[in-house]
Amino acid sequence: MKIALTTTGNDLNAQLDPRFGRAAKFIVVDLETDSFQVVDNAHINASHGAGIQAAEAVINLGAEAVVTGRCGPKAFRVLQSAGVAIYDTQASTVAEALALYRAGKLNRTLSATSQGHRG
Repeated sequence: MKIALTTTGNDLNAQLDPRFGRAAKFIVVDLETDSFQVVDNAHINASHGAGIQAAEAVINLGAEAVVTGRCGPKAFRVLQSAGVAIYDTQASTVAEALALYRAGKLNRTLSATSQGHRG
């Protein structure tokens, strides 16, 4: 299983980016092999639709779950319709968020964050 985590850096010790659609990068972790790849978010500067395009990119990377600080309503709908589970966390690093996920300490997000949040 692969999960995508939003990040500002290039490794597991990097800061978790609290935004989904405008995250700088995604770290996609393969939980079966413990390998990961870093993917730049090509849609970070989109004038609109960044969340939707980021969601489609994560789906195309094969992620079955997303761990982020918050996910906006449009991206949430795209991910949810593709069967991708979404988990919000206040973890400060990718490694911390990944550890919480693996320990079953993150709750699955059942609704998008409000429009007032960018992400």
